[in-house]
Amino acid sequence: MASVLYAWGRWAVRRRGRVIGLWLLLLATIGALGTTLAGPTSTEFTVPGIESQQAQDLLERQLPESAGGTARLVVAAPAGQSLDTPAAKAALQDGLRRAAAIPGVVHVADPFESRTVSPDLRIAFADVQFDRPAHDVPQSAKDALGDAAAPLREAGLQAEFGGTVMEPAVEVGGPAEAIGVVVAFAVLAVALGSLVAAGLPLLTALVGVGIGVLGAGLFANVVEMTGTATVLALMIGLAVGIDYALFIIARHREQLAEPGSEIEESAARATATAGSAVVFAGATVIIALAALAVTGIPFLTVMGLAAAATVLLAVLVAVTLVPALLGLLGERLRPRPRVKAAKPAGAWSAAWARAVTRKPLLVLLAGVVGLLALALPARDLRLGLPGNASQPAASTQHKSYDLLSEGFGPGFNATLVAVVDATGIPAERREAVLTDLHASLSADPGVAAVGRPVANADGSTVAVPVVPRTGPDDRATGDLVDRLRAHKAGVTADGGTLYIAGATAAAIDVSGKLADALPLFVGLIVVLALALLTVAFRSVLVPLKAVLGFLLSVAAALGITVWVFQDGHLNGLLDIPSAAPVTSFLPVLLIGVLFGLAMDYEVFLVSRMREHHQHTGDAAGAVTHGVARSGRVVTAAALIMVAVFGGFVFNHDPIIKSIGFALAVGVFIDAFVVRMTLVPAAMALLGSRAWRLPGWLDRITPDVDLEGASLPVAPERSECVAERV
Repeated sequence: MASVLYAWGRWAVRRRGRVIGLWLLLLATIGALGTTLAGPTSTEFTVPGIESQQAQDLLERQLPESAGGTARLVVAAPAGQSLDTPAAKAALQDGLRRAAAIPGVVHVADPFESRTVSPDLRIAFADVQFDRPAHDVPQSAKDALGDAAAPLREAGLQAEFGGTVMEPAVEVGGPAEAIGVVVAFAVLAVALGSLVAAGLPLLTALVGVGIGVLGAGLFANVVEMTGTATVLALMIGLAVGIDYALFIIARHREQLAEPGSEIEESAARATATAGSAVVFAGATVIIALAALAVTGIPFLTVMGLAAAATVLLAVLVAVTLVPALLGLLGERLRPRPRVKAAKPAGAWSAAWARAVTRKPLLVLLAGVVGLLALALPARDLRLGLPGNASQPAASTQHKSYDLLSEGFGPGFNATLVAVVDATGIPAERREAVLTDLHASLSADPGVAAVGRPVANADGSTVAVPVVPRTGPDDRATGDLVDRLRAHKAGVTADGGTLYIAGATAAAIDVSGKLADALPLFVGLIVVLALALLTVAFRSVLVPLKAVLGFLLSVAAALGITVWVFQDGHLNGLLDIPSAAPVTSFLPVLLIGVLFGLAMDYEVFLVSRMREHHQHTGDAAGAVTHGVARSGRVVTAAALIMVAVFGGFVFNHDPIIKSIGFALAVGVFIDAFVVRMTLVPAAMALLGSRAWRLPGWLDRITPDVDLEGASLPVAPERSECVAERV
C-alpha cells in the first residue's frame, strides 16, 4: 500500500494544477445540482414489518383520512379565565375556519363538539387532519397554520402547535457549530505551528464535506432520507476530514524539518506513510458505518451509507488534494528553524509515555475500574424516540406538550390507536367484537379514556383512539402497549386482526427492533476489528487489546450519556428541556462511528510503535517512541473531533444534541484514557510478545505495509530514524 500511495502522492504533487482543478470542478458541479435539485428529507423514523408500521400501512390503504398527517392546535386562556366566553369562542371559530381553508386539510375538529376541552374550560385542542402523510405536507401549509392562529393570539389566547405535521426540521450551521470549527482551527494552529498549515485541513475537509452533503441531498430524490442522515454525514465528514489531512500535513512538516529535505519527496513520503494509515483507518470507519445495514432498518442503513460516502470522500481528498496543495504551497509549509529549542519535538508525549509505563499494571487497573464506574448508569438504559417534551422549552411543540399535560394529563401526549382489520369478521359480528374490545381496553388501569371508533365505508377497518394515563416516555406506557396487544386473541378468534399503533407505539417498536439488532452489530464490529488490526499489525495481542479498549470506551460513553439525557443531570448546562429515554438508534450509531474513530487513533499510534520495533527490536523503546512521535498529532486530532462533535451538543434538535454529546465524550475517553494511557501501559506489559504472530496465521495474513518499510530510503534521511526519539 505504501509504495502505491508514494507513487500516487508524487503524481499528485507534479500534477497539482489538474488535481486541484478536478476537485474544484466536482465541488462546483455537485454544489450546483445539490442546491437546485435536492430531494426532500423526512423527520419520521419508520421500520417496515413492525406492528405499528403494519397498522399505518393498513390505514393508508383502507382509511386514508386517518393515516394523513395531523397538526394539533392547542389553545389556552389566561390564568383565571376560560374558553367559553363569546370573545374566545368567536376567535376560536375564526381560527378553525382559516385552518379548514388551507389546501390539503380534510377535517378540523371543533373542541366543543369533540369534547376536547379541559374540565376547567381553560385549555382545548383541535386536530387539523391533512390528506397526505406528514412528511409530504408542504411548508406553505405549515406557515398558513401559523397564520390561522392569529385571531386567537389577538384575542389574548395562547395558541401552540404539536402533531406529526409540525415536527421541526433539522437545522445546522448555528453559532455553536461555528464555534466548534473555530476551536478546531485554534488546535490546528497550535499543533502545526503555522496559520497557513492550520487552514489547510479545514479547507480540504470543507471540500469533501461539501461534495458529500450536497450529494446526499441529490440522493434523497431516490431514497427516503431523514434530516438526521445529512447532519450525521456533515458531523463525521468534517471531523475525519480535518483529522486525515492533519495526519498527512503533520508528517510532511516533520520531514521538512530535516536538513536537505525536498518538497516533492516529502509530500510523496507523507502520503505513503501517514496516508497508508489514513486509508486503513478510513476503511474501518467506512466499513463500520456501512455495517449499519445489518440492522435491517432502512433509515439507519441510509444514514450509515450517507456518512460512509462522506468519509470515503475525506480519504480521497486526503491522498490526492492534500499532496497537491502541499506541492502548491511548497516552502511556505517548511517549519522555521529554531535557534533555541526549549524541548525537543515530542518531549511532553515521551514524558507521558514514560509516566504511564513506569507502573503499567497500576495504570491499567485504575483506568479499567474508572471506565467501568462511568459505564454503570448504562445498566438502566432505556431506548425511545424524542417527542415534543424534548424540543427546546421555547418551541411551540414543547409548549403544546406542557399545555396538554396540564389540561388533560400526560397521556394525551401519548395517544395510541387500536386498529382493527375486520375483513375476516362476519358483518353481523363486527359491532359485538368492537363493543367487547372497547370494554376490555377501557378496563385496563393504565387507560385514561377510549375514544369513538372511526371506520371506513364498509366497516372492514376501524381505528379506536386510546389515551394512556402516563406520558410517552414513561415506562408504564410501554407496559400498557404490551398489555393492550394481549387483547389480540379476542379479535383473532372472530377472524380479525388487532394492531396497537400511534407515534408512541411506533417509538416503542423501533426501539425494540434496534435493541434486538444490537448484539449482532456488536459481534460484527468486534470480529471486524480483530481481522483488520491483525492485518495492520501482524499481531494477535494488539488487536485483542484494541478491541477491549474500544468496548470500554463505548460502555463509558453510553453510561455518561444515560446519566445526562435519561437521568436528567446537567440539563441546565446543556440546555436539555427534560429527561427522556436515549434515542433508540444512538447506541448502534455510537458503536459504529466510535469503532472507526478508535481504530484511527490505534493505527496512528501503534503503527509508529511497530515502525520503531521493526528497525530496532526494542519493545520497550518502541512504546515511548510511538507515543512521542504520534502523541502530539493524536492529541490534536482528538481535540478537533471533540470540538466538532461538541459544537453539535448545542443544536436544538434533541437527536443531534444527544449524538454530538455521545460522540464527543466517546472520542475524548477513547483518545485520552484508552489510546494515550491504557494502550502504552498494556504494550509495556506485553513487551515483545505484542508483536508475535503464529506461523500459520503469518503465512495467510497479507502484508499491507502501513509504515512504509518498502519505500526507498531518501538520500537526505539515510540515517536511522530510530536514533531520533
